[in-house]
Amino acid sequence: MQKIEDYGLIGDGESAALVGRNGSIDWLAWPRFDSEACFAALVGDERHGFWRIDAKGAAPIARRYHDGSLVLEQDFEAPDGTSYRLIDFMEPREGDPKLIRQVVGLAGRGQLQLMLRPRFDYGAVKPWLHQIAPGTLRAVAGPHSVILRAPCPLDFEDGDVRGAFAVEAGDSLSFILSYEPSHIYTPEPCEAEESLDRTLAFWRGWSAQSRYEGPWAEAVNRSLITIKALIYAPTGGIIAAPTTSLPEQIGGERNWDYRFCWLRDASFSVLSLMNAGYRKEAEAWCEWVLRSVAGDPKALQPVYGIAGERRLGEREAEWLPGYEGSRPVRLGNGAAEQFQIDAFGWIMDTMHQARTFELDLREDRWELEGALMVQLEEVWRRPDEGIWEVRGDPRHFVHSKVMAWVAFDRAVRAVEDFGLQGPADRWKALRDEIHQEVCDRGYSADLGAFVQSYDGESLDAAVLLMPLVGFISADDPRMISTVAAIEQGLTRDGLVLRYDPEASDDGLEGDEGVFLACSFWLADNLILQGRRDEAEALFQRLVGLSNDLGLLAEEYDPAARRQLGNYPQAFSHFAIIDTAFNLARLKAAARPDAPQDRELTPPQAADQQA
Repeated sequence: MQKIEDYGLIGDGESAALVGRNGSIDWLAWPRFDSEACFAALVGDERHGFWRIDAKGAAPIARRYHDGSLVLEQDFEAPDGTSYRLIDFMEPREGDPKLIRQVVGLAGRGQLQLMLRPRFDYGAVKPWLHQIAPGTLRAVAGPHSVILRAPCPLDFEDGDVRGAFAVEAGDSLSFILSYEPSHIYTPEPCEAEESLDRTLAFWRGWSAQSRYEGPWAEAVNRSLITIKALIYAPTGGIIAAPTTSLPEQIGGERNWDYRFCWLRDASFSVLSLMNAGYRKEAEAWCEWVLRSVAGDPKALQPVYGIAGERRLGEREAEWLPGYEGSRPVRLGNGAAEQFQIDAFGWIMDTMHQARTFELDLREDRWELEGALMVQLEEVWRRPDEGIWEVRGDPRHFVHSKVMAWVAFDRAVRAVEDFGLQGPADRWKALRDEIHQEVCDRGYSADLGAFVQSYDGESLDAAVLLMPLVGFISADDPRMISTVAAIEQGLTRDGLVLRYDPEASDDGLEGDEGVFLACSFWLADNLILQGRRDEAEALFQRLVGLSNDLGLLAEEYDPAARRQLGNYPQAFSHFAIIDTAFNLARLKAAARPDAPQDRELTPPQAADQQA
């Protein structure tokens, strides 16, 4: 079993695959991110589907992305001295989905082998195979089918496909796997070299739009490409990650399906995309948010499907043993049925950013926002499951109340700053009431810190967002002492936990790694507190936890020195982008002659409260 960080990501804007260092594709869900995977060895074993091309005994030498793209190339050397390059990519979707693998001979001459094991329904269904033409096979099961076109003879038996071929220096051989619904027959073949040229042109053209010019351009631009790969192009929805059930603790039960879109990511997404110059993607994401939450405000969910679907019913794939034995493997996400007050704040802050950045949105939003505020007035006093989606009893989470404050604050500003109509005085009163209540019941004098829930004594890294959303100034003594308390009591090896599972009943067993986004939030607080050198050192360390391809999962295990959780994680990569821009602003502020850019000011932090 390979480590999580041993995988590289490829995708076409509607689906994604993970390619291991050994040349094996162990995860692919087709035709959408949230579809039933046809390669699921990642959360099972080889019985559950993979596609490998290799030479016997070959060892990986190096791997990289083509500059500014999502085209992955890996170099291998076999014991007989043969070396070859494996190029993997998925052309941005136009027509049938295709995954293309090219083998390029670098030195010597040797034999390579192909092993394709498609297993539909997350490894549960063995397909029927039949030959269409020499070197072309079709695998069919239920509604799904894939077609392999190879430049070599193919043998098949018991649902497996094998092939062998020779490669020598200068050779270039292409293997094309296409998806189609099984009732359609069949996708047109494509020219692999032309497809590669189109794919590189697409990604390089997109990457060239980035407006980040600071010292961490490689990390920022790779994060932007990763985020782009996690956007479902037809709707603009941004998934949290392209995988399910990669564990937060090896062997544990904290395994979740992240192939959906969370409202908590909304304002982070807009800020990151706009700072970097990607207005089109920011507008598409805002419109996804508006469409998804449209309807009865009482039915607001914290998470939706990639097209705005509401029913994400969680179930377990009991036939899968899980990544390194981490069970259960979950399909769907029960968080869609939770009550999370912070969702109101994320929506309202996102729409505030849309107005601040003057985004061109087709959807009429203010009437919907007003309806959401009416609902929030009724429910903000209720306990909820919170940003971390605990599966224990609901509580009065401090972060949830802070985000209720954000919602009312942004509604007030919509009236006062943008001339919209609404009961601003009532919203102001509620905003002030929430602020006072959080300060009275959400701050522990004994700990010297804002805490996880009212009248509690447990720390929670979510309170690091308080200065970032403008609830309190970062240099307020209570926030300074909160940061100190988190640095002292909620870190492992200097990196931040979301919360201490032993001190907080979240309804689950076991532990988890440090949460990378929270560690970036700590860096953001250090920036705002003037601790520039410490912030930069923490940021550099966090970026250094990325794998050699610049990819980050959700969490990290400092003891085992390995990544944990679903991968790659949008939350982690948004955090890289935002903190890099915050550091860039800090450097610019130190140079009085430096030009200032209005759009680089986070609108949510522009009016901090005392």
